[in-house]
Amino acid sequence: MSISRVVLSGMFASIVVGALAVPNVSEARNYGEVLIQIAPPALPYEALPPPRRGYVWVSGYWNWHHHRHLWVPGTWVRERRGYAYHPHQWEQRGGGWYLSHGRWDRDGDGVPNNRDRYPDNRYRR
Repeated sequence: MSISRVVLSGMFASIVVGALAVPNVSEARNYGEVLIQIAPPALPYEALPPPRRGYVWVSGYWNWHHHRHLWVPGTWVRERRGYAYHPHQWEQRGGGWYLSHGRWDRDGDGVPNNRDRYPDNRYRR
């Protein structure tokens, strides 16, 4: 069996395990974040494609959908000049796991523009 087949079968197995696991967890959604009590599966290998002019590569991530983790593959999104893209990110806080969905940010400080007092302050970091 070739190395690529082994890698692909491993990726498939991790996706199937993540999709079949239906944990009994509490779920909360707040300000574009998801809070659950179970950690996301390990990220599968995803090859970074060559640069594409006018676009930004958004890596794949585990989304929480219908009480289970669901793999969302990476994709190209049209570049927004003057904005920085912050990717989807799982973070462990206070005994739970939070998913902050990817977003565009005008000043690059990491604070979502809808919660930023000064969303265009390019000098604050």
